[in-house]
Amino acid sequence: MRANFLKLPTVMLLSLALLGCATNGDPRDPLEPLNRGIYKFNDVVDKAVLKPVATGYKETMPEPVRTAVGNFFSNLDDVLVLLNDLLQFKLERAATDFSRLIWNTTVGIAGLIDVATPMDLAKHNEDFGQTLGYWGVGNGPYLVLPLLGPSTLRDAVGTAVDAHFDPVVQHSPIPERNSAIAIHSVDTRARLLDTEEILDEAALDRYVFLRDAYLQRRRGLVYDGNPPREKFEDYDDPAPAAPTSTHP
Repeated sequence: MRANFLKLPTVMLLSLALLGCATNGDPRDPLEPLNRGIYKFNDVVDKAVLKPVATGYKETMPEPVRTAVGNFFSNLDDVLVLLNDLLQFKLERAATDFSRLIWNTTVGIAGLIDVATPMDLAKHNEDFGQTLGYWGVGNGPYLVLPLLGPSTLRDAVGTAVDAHFDPVVQHSPIPERNSAIAIHSVDTRARLLDTEEILDEAALDRYVFLRDAYLQRRRGLVYDGNPPREKFEDYDDPAPAAPTSTHP
């Protein structure tokens, strides 16, 4: 029994490898068959539960309340942003984000009111996945995580690390934590309702559209909006000269 148990991880890795070899699609997405299956599962859950709840939340909750909820969670997120600023030695940005956190937590009443943005203390986006990218860790394969959605191997690790420092995830007692996570999820989904309509009109294949948009956005975030050109983007390189035949 013990021998069979020890073989299980090897069997799982081999299965993932076979799934990856089953597609000739995008090399960034070697697990596309598995990812598409998880994507379909997430889509079913979203349509059955999350989207209807988010729609009701948006229709019944006054906009000022929704704004306050979004500001509150954005302010808590600034704790993670600040930590990752420091890990990337972005000291000037860290000072700005620290000021933003202090102003919104105090004058902004625990972050319910965003007083920092009008003070030119802009909201930034940093997480441990970006920190790993900053220090040269590659994306790894594209992944679709159950319930969480698009990610990569690197970003999945980053999400797990961020969770250990996330004030919401680490909050206790547990019922309050779970309620906060649920409210945050619903509020985030409600903010994506309008974007989803544009996606439905623009995308022939929603899976591919979301994958490419996610990877492009994450690349831009890692390089602070100025990513280097990838190898397949070097269209300006001159084509190699065709071999010339010599005649006797």
